[in-house]
Amino acid sequence: MKHNCLFQKEEINRGLLDFLDKSPVSFYAVSNMRQMLDAAGAERLLEGTRWELEPGGMYYVTRNDSALIAFRLPADGDANGSGTMAGFQIIASHCDSPFFKIKTNAQITSEKNYLTLNIEKYGGMICESWFDRPLSAAGRIVVRTPEGVETRLVCIDRDLLIIPHLAIHMNREVNDGYKINVQKDMMPLFAGVSADADAAQTADGAFLQLIAEEGGVRAQDILDTDLYLYSRVRGTMLGLHNEYLASGRLDDLQCAFASLKGFLAAEVGSSIAVHCVYDNEEVGSGSKQGAASTFLKDVLHRINAALGGDEETYQQRLVNSFVISADNAHAVHPNYTEKADPTNRPVLNGGIVIKYNASQKYTTDAVSGAIFREICEAAEVPVQTFWNRSDQTGGSTLGNISTSQVAVNSVDIGLPQLAMHSSYELTGAEDTVRLVKAAAIFYAASLESRGDGNYRLTMCE
Repeated sequence: MKHNCLFQKEEINRGLLDFLDKSPVSFYAVSNMRQMLDAAGAERLLEGTRWELEPGGMYYVTRNDSALIAFRLPADGDANGSGTMAGFQIIASHCDSPFFKIKTNAQITSEKNYLTLNIEKYGGMICESWFDRPLSAAGRIVVRTPEGVETRLVCIDRDLLIIPHLAIHMNREVNDGYKINVQKDMMPLFAGVSADADAAQTADGAFLQLIAEEGGVRAQDILDTDLYLYSRVRGTMLGLHNEYLASGRLDDLQCAFASLKGFLAAEVGSSIAVHCVYDNEEVGSGSKQGAASTFLKDVLHRINAALGGDEETYQQRLVNSFVISADNAHAVHPNYTEKADPTNRPVLNGGIVIKYNASQKYTTDAVSGAIFREICEAAEVPVQTFWNRSDQTGGSTLGNISTSQVAVNSVDIGLPQLAMHSSYELTGAEDTVRLVKAAAIFYAASLESRGDGNYRLTMCE
C-alpha cells in the first residue's frame, strides 16, 4: 500500500468536502471522478470503439455521463499467484441523491409578480429539509450544433432559488405533522416580475435564457434538459474535535469518493481492480446506467475478451471475483435510540458497517461477511454490523440488483450516517479514512475459489 497523504484524515475529508461541493448532481460527480482518473494517468475508453488493453494499464469508461467504471489490469498477465484465472475485485457505489428535477416548461407565473419553477421529486428525500435555504440549478442540456446534437453540463454557481415556508400564523399545524404537497408547497421562487407588461413578457423565458447563457448557447438551440435543484449550503467539518462531516449528498458520494481514493492508492495486484459507480439508485436502478442495467456485465465481458478470454474464461473469472456494494448505512440516532436494533447499533466514527437482511435486501451472507472482515482486519480498520429492527422495513440498495446481472459473492457495506436523505446529512470523519484504507487493501488483494463457501484471500505484500 502507498503510504502518503491519501491516508491522512484532514487531507481526505477536505478533499471529500471539495468533491461534494463540486458535485451538485450525478453528471458533475462523474465529471469530477474523470478528472481524478485523468490526473492519475488513466486512459478513457468509449463504449463504441474497440478496446486495446495493456498489462498494468488503468482505464475508465462512462455511460450517459452519469455512471462510470474504472479498472486496472494486473502487471504480469491475468492469472493470480496460484495460477488460476484472475478475478474482478469490484467496489460498486452510486452517485445520485434525492433531489428535485426541474420539469419542461418550468416557469410558473403567480399573482403577476412572482416566478416559480415547476419541479418533481426524484427519490425519497426529506422534503422539510429543502425549505428556507439557498438553492440553484445544475445538470445537462442537449443542444443543436452544426456538427450534430451535443450534451453540455451546466451549473448555476450562485444562490438563485428558495422554497419559502408558509408562516406559522397561516399554518398552525406545521409543527404537528403537517403533510407536504410537493406540487403546492414546494415550488421554488425564482424571480420577481415587474407589473410592466413588456417586462413580464421578457420574463417568460428567463430561466431557459439563464441556462442557455451558462451553457454558452442560444436558448432556441436547446432541444431538451436534465436539470435539478441543488442545495447551496456548503459542507463542513464540525464537532468538538472536527470529528463529524455535514454536507449534502454524503449518501452515496462519500463511498464513491473513498473507494476511488482507495483504487488510486492501491498497489497493482494480481486481480483486476474495478471501481464502479452507478446512477439512479435512488429511484430503483432500472435505467441503462443503473445497477439493474448491463453496464458492469458489458465492461467485464469486454475486459475478458481484450485479454484473449472466451465465455468459459469469463465464468472462471467470476468464481474468483467479489463485489463490495458500498452505500451508506444508518447510525443510531442519539434522539431516537429506540429505532435501532437491540444488538446491532452502528455509531458515527465506529467503523465500516456490514449490512445484513434476512430477506436479502442486502447481499451479505456468512461467507461474504467473513471475507470483508478479513479485508478490514488487514487494513486495521474496525467494523460494525447493521440489521433493521425486526418490526421495521428497511431500505434496499444496489448490491442485490447488481448481482442479478453479475452473479458473484457480494457484501453490502456502508459508512454510518445520520439524517439520510436530508438535503444536509451527517457522518463521521474517521470512517471516510477507514473506507479508503479498506478499499486500497481490497483492490490489491486476490480471491481464489476452492468450491462453494471456501476461498483463499491473498493480500498484496
